Amino acid sequence: MATDWVGSVVSIDCGATLGVYQGEVSSVDRVSQTISLKHPYHNGVKCPVPEVTFSAMDIKDLKFLDIQNKVNKTGAGKDTATEPSYISTGRHGQTNKTNHSLAISNSSGLSSNPRKGSSNSRGTTQSTPRRSNIDGASSNSNKLQHHNTQAEQKTQSYRHDENILEVKPVTYRQITVPQHGGKEYCTDTGLVVPTVPYELHKQLLAAAERWGLSLERRLEAVGVCSSQMALTLLGGPNRLTPKNVHQRPTVVLLCGPHVQGAQGISCGRHLANHEVEVILFLPNFVKMQESVTSEVNLFSKTSGKQVSSVKDLPMSPVDLVINCLDCHENPLLKEQSWYQSVADWANKNRAPVLSIDPPVSEQPQSVDAKWTLSLGLPLPLADKDSRVYLCDIGLPKMVYQEVGINYHSPFGCKFVIPLHSV
Repeated sequence: MATDWVGSVVSIDCGATLGVYQGEVSSVDRVSQTISLKHPYHNGVKCPVPEVTFSAMDIKDLKFLDIQNKVNKTGAGKDTATEPSYISTGRHGQTNKTNHSLAISNSSGLSSNPRKGSSNSRGTTQSTPRRSNIDGASSNSNKLQHHNTQAEQKTQSYRHDENILEVKPVTYRQITVPQHGGKEYCTDTGLVVPTVPYELHKQLLAAAERWGLSLERRLEAVGVCSSQMALTLLGGPNRLTPKNVHQRPTVVLLCGPHVQGAQGISCGRHLANHEVEVILFLPNFVKMQESVTSEVNLFSKTSGKQVSSVKDLPMSPVDLVINCLDCHENPLLKEQSWYQSVADWANKNRAPVLSIDPPVSEQPQSVDAKWTLSLGLPLPLADKDSRVYLCDIGLPKMVYQEVGINYHSPFGCKFVIPLHSV
């Protein structure tokens, strides 16, 4: 059972790029194939975020560090600290199991030498002559001295992902902006990602278009990344397989007649291509923006369904609602009757909501979103309950520099990453 893992202390090796994480398992999601650790440590350094979530595809190796739990179950060492003891990773990401065992054994009162004294299943310790205990203490001292010598030698050289300052949580500030949005996030690895005001974000996209990253190319990038995130939220390979044609998930896309709506339609096209039942809501306007018209024409070649009335939307809960109703340039859309009707439907449907590229607002969005996907750099959003993710839309580093942003990619090997409030 997946719930049996909860409370266990594990070490997760994510390879050379992401490094090794250690922490206590807080949840395991068999549907989305994810595992979450609370009070995490990254390469031996306490993370600045309270919880980190890993996808199965990122995990190279997983080891249980359950010595602390075993000691507590036997009844010994109940006065030890509740926070698990973590050991810094070695040169190749391996954990020093010997010294970890010593630390736990010494704090709980158990003998560290199994030949001198061992504990049975009831938590009692076999008695041994006093001379043996002295020998065991001497042996432990020699082992610890050897470990300290190795640690001193190790401090002379470090990997690219190791940090020599371990007295406080590590944060990396590699992105600086000329105009701050007033809020900051950080990635799973501690990289600080600042928010930017909408005007600076608009200048950034305009600069990208001047260098050839057209709106059409950006729409495609957003569509691919957002659909990949949606597919993961829907269950990924456990839900979407060629053999599982009878339980295809249903997604409702709520799109407005603007660029943000075109981004949502692009996402819907990719979802439909992956055998998702897609229902696209788009209000019936006489004249649409060219980008919206182009995306609608492409979407019409899929198996997806398009509606323009709230009455044609499902009455029963669907698997996911993707909200692209709001526009950065026209906040008055919220006052129109069709908008209010669709927002009410979404809030009553009880399906989880993914909001793509929502605008800056002092008030929470009209549709309550569980997840929010920002593009390039995040905007300062008012909704504190939504989990924020960041999407790589392919802007080159020099484009960021053109508008005064000193930029280092926070994405690593991914195109969509979670952000945590600082």
